[in-house]
Amino acid sequence: MEQLLKIVGGMEPEIALSEIGKVLKVLFSTLGEETRSQFLWELMGESGGDKVTSLVHL
Repeated sequence: MEQLLKIVGGMEPEIALSEIGKVLKVLFSTLGEETRSQFLWELMGESGGDKVTSLVHL
C-alpha cells in the first residue's frame, strides 16, 4: 500500500486517476460482480443497504 501511495503521490492527479483506472479495468475483469459492486459502494462511502433504504422514501 505504501509503495502504491508513493508512486501515485509523485504523479499529477489527472494522470494518477487515468493510470489507476487502467489497473482497475484489469482487476475488475478477474472479479465477480458482487465483489466489484461491494468495492464501488465502499469507494463511494455507502453500503449497499443505503441504496435500498433510500428507495423506501420514494
